Amino acid sequence: MLFFSESKVKHDLDHQIYLLNRPEDYSKLDLTEAEKAYLADQLKADSFVHFSRLPELSVACLPEGEDAQAFEKARILATKVQKSCKAKHIAIHAEASDKAMAFAEGLALAAYKFQKYFSKKEDLLESIQVDASFSEAQLQELNAVVSATYLARDLVNEPLSYLTAKQLAKEAQKAGEKFGFKVEVFNKKKIESLKMGGLLAVNRGSQDPPSFSILEYKGEGASGQPIVLVGKGVVYDTGGLSLKPTPGSMDSMKSDMGGAAAVIGAISAAAANKLPIHVIGLVPATDNRPGLNAYVPGDVIRMYDGSTVEVLNTDAEGRMLLADALAYAKNYKPALVVDLATLTGAAAVAVGKYGVVVMGTASDEEFNALSTAGDMAYERTARFPFWEEYDELLKSTIADQKNIGGREGGAITAGKFLQKFTDYPWIHIDIAGPAFLNAAHHYRSQGGTGVGVRLMYNFLKSKV
Repeated sequence: MLFFSESKVKHDLDHQIYLLNRPEDYSKLDLTEAEKAYLADQLKADSFVHFSRLPELSVACLPEGEDAQAFEKARILATKVQKSCKAKHIAIHAEASDKAMAFAEGLALAAYKFQKYFSKKEDLLESIQVDASFSEAQLQELNAVVSATYLARDLVNEPLSYLTAKQLAKEAQKAGEKFGFKVEVFNKKKIESLKMGGLLAVNRGSQDPPSFSILEYKGEGASGQPIVLVGKGVVYDTGGLSLKPTPGSMDSMKSDMGGAAAVIGAISAAAANKLPIHVIGLVPATDNRPGLNAYVPGDVIRMYDGSTVEVLNTDAEGRMLLADALAYAKNYKPALVVDLATLTGAAAVAVGKYGVVVMGTASDEEFNALSTAGDMAYERTARFPFWEEYDELLKSTIADQKNIGGREGGAITAGKFLQKFTDYPWIHIDIAGPAFLNAAHHYRSQGGTGVGVRLMYNFLKSKV
């Protein structure tokens, strides 16, 4: 996808879109009187009108308001327009505004389709030209964020037959070369030398080795301690010996690395836009299978930080490798750590596809900033309580803690488990609900949605 100003580049356009701030603004358009009469009548019943001509023409009326919901309505409106056309090159004519940018963003995100494995591919939207009134900086930023979201979606949509833990590390390296950040990858031997027991335990049932990727971007002018993002990289989750049922469960588990994809995407967007910020990404990765010497319920695992965990469910594997990464993050003396993970079905049940669950030990100021960033991207955050009473549910009779806390407060006890491996301000984001969709929801595509990329980019930008 490429956004560009009409003053820079021009393609043969397939579709012209005129955005109106008010329905009555249609009178300013270069249309015949009959077309204007038709348009005025249609806009009474709908927010956009499509004319079948060459090039195609659509006229859409932007929603009222300047709040987050108005911007989201603009993205949804763009989705409706995108569905009405099959254009490769579109021009948007509008007065420069945040809502018009939101419309352009929605148009681009709605046009995404993962076609790598189709023998015959559809023609997809390739470029969006906008009026010269939009600044080049705005367009560059939007290009980067959309590209990073596309990247995250691609990664989530890749099957395990391609995207092993080792390949995920390679994809992070490719992103670093493309967007401008450093990547270091620990192989299994290095992970063993570091005694990352959680990651190694989950990997024991797999024939493929684990990986641990460290992504680092330090923009010009960045100062202070880094922000560390940690992404769950379970490239496929069978549940291990606590095997999942296939229908509606295991069949979508290639998406269990959605947190890793979000971290890679967010750092890609920050680097591409040269934010003056220091951010580090940690991506522990493996698949979770029941083969070979798979870890079993009842095992006691010694983690990277030296503490012990009684495993009562091998399907609670994401927290095992995240724990090692969170403990490793202490080495950076971070100002803040944020982890993103498709961690619990409980979070998905609680908020569905409409938002993400958050909790942790960071200040209210940090959570408020995250909430504002979420509203801007319409990847809204629902903050869960984090009372100390939940710690009781993780007490083990033979180890420092157990890896599950029972049915009650399942999303929270997962977060409480992770808290034991932190000693810094920390936010846990459970993206299980919106990370992978069985059917498209407006501009959020079927399959991987890339949730977390735009949220975290906005959050990082707020730190500048």
